[in-house]
Order: sequence, then structure tokens, then C-alpha cells
Amino acid sequence: MTTMTAWISPGWVAALAALAVTLVAFALLWRLSVRRQDCSVVDLYWGFGFAVIGWVEAMLVGPWTAQRGLFLLLVTAWALRLGIHLVRRHGAAEAEDPRYAAMRSADPEGWPRRSFWMVFMLQAVVMWLVATPVHFALAASPAGDADQAFVIAGIVMFLAGFALESAADLQIVRFKADPANRGRLLTTGLFAWSRHPNYFGETVLWWGLGLFAFGLSGSLWAFAGPALLTWLLIKVSGIPPLETHLSQRPGFEDYAARTSPFLPLPPGRVAGASRVTADQVRD
Repeated sequence: MTTMTAWISPGWVAALAALAVTLVAFALLWRLSVRRQDCSVVDLYWGFGFAVIGWVEAMLVGPWTAQRGLFLLLVTAWALRLGIHLVRRHGAAEAEDPRYAAMRSADPEGWPRRSFWMVFMLQAVVMWLVATPVHFALAASPAGDADQAFVIAGIVMFLAGFALESAADLQIVRFKADPANRGRLLTTGLFAWSRHPNYFGETVLWWGLGLFAFGLSGSLWAFAGPALLTWLLIKVSGIPPLETHLSQRPGFEDYAARTSPFLPLPPGRVAGASRVTADQVRD
């Protein structure tokens, strides 16, 4: 009986409701992608979707507390900034993301149906899993005693990661706005310290949300989402395909040899660095 009660708790009901909303949102995006023949529209919801999950759960779990409200405010601020950035980037793009274009060209007839599962439904589930800090922070008992040390540490980490990701994205936007930089590598500023400082900033802020959620809930599951996101960015859908693309640009080999791929380090030769080639990482 106790186990059953745990599974039908308001927190789980709210989390499952958020999953349902997320699946519907991605299904609608899929319909739009079929009409436009552009799967890149899936990226438009990646930021906003976390805010939607947070607000759906916040409305269902019960009494608000100041710390729940602060947590939701942080998630919403990050989601809006990233969402607006991705919408602007998509609007400036000249064609469908090369990853999706390659899969479409390999199976033009079957791609619309396959993309529903391989791109849209998969990303919906991944989004919901990454959002474990949201689930546990908003489902935490209002009467519980929060561990303020973890809460404060989480807020500090979130703000540091948010600032780093925002600054890196702004640097990219300004670099691309100059036609003279077309086809060139961005190797200055934050990108002299890390080849992907925006990805690093995103992982830092999500681990900050994990700490915040752990402080509220006491559940180690709050760290599952940040761990999954870190693995995806480093090993699957973040750095590997982007490095494949960047490796085709002049000067990438030298840039990779002197610049850390992820963790920001002082500019200089990176021990063990090697050129990333198309047969080493997924396109």
C-alpha cells in the first residue's frame, strides 16, 4: 500500500502530466516539420519545454513556497533565454540542420514517419528525463526542512553556468553576424579557453539545479537529469556532431591542439589532443 501511495503521489501525477504535455507538444512540432520539410523545428522547443514542464508541475503539486517559486523562476529564466536564442538561430539558418538533412536524404519517403520516433518522441522523453531536478524540487514536501547549504550552492552554480552559457552564445551571435567570418572558426574570448564553453555552461547550471533540488527534496535522483545531459552533450548529440562539422574548417587541427574541448583551461597545447575526423564521431 505504501508503494502504491508513493506512485500516485501528487508529485508523480504532476510529473506524468508534464510528460503527456511534452509528448503532445513534440507531436505538434512533428506535424509542422512534415509540412515544412525541416526537422530543425524540434530545436525551437528545447528551451521553452522545460519551463512548460515546470509550470505544469507547479500548478498540480499543491502549495507554493518561496524556494519552490525561486527554483521555478531560475528554470523559467534559463528556458526563455535559451528558447529565444534558438528561435533566432533557426530564423537565421539558411537550410535544415545538416544532421537531419543527411537522414532525410538517406530515406526521403520513410523519413517523415521515422522522424516522429527517432527525433521528436525521443527528444520529448529525453527532455522529461533531463528535467529530474524540476520533478523533485517541485514535488518536495512544503513542510520539509530544506538543506540550505545545498540550496545556496545550487543557486551559485546555476548563476555561474547561466552567465557562462549566455556570454558564449552572445559571442557566437556577434561572430556570425560579421560576413567576413563565414566559414571561419571562433577561437577568441571564451572560445580560447574551451571549444564549447556554452555546453560547459549549460552543464554547470543544470548541476546547480540538481543541487538546489537535492537540497529541497533530499533525493539523489535529482542528479539523474544533469548526469544524462552531461553525457549527451559530451558523447552523443552535442560535441561529437559539432566537432565533425567544425573539423572541416581551416585551422581546426591547430585550434583543437591548443584548446580544451569542454572544461575551460588556460589557452595552450592540450595534452593528448588530436584532430577529430568524420569517421570518429557521428555526423
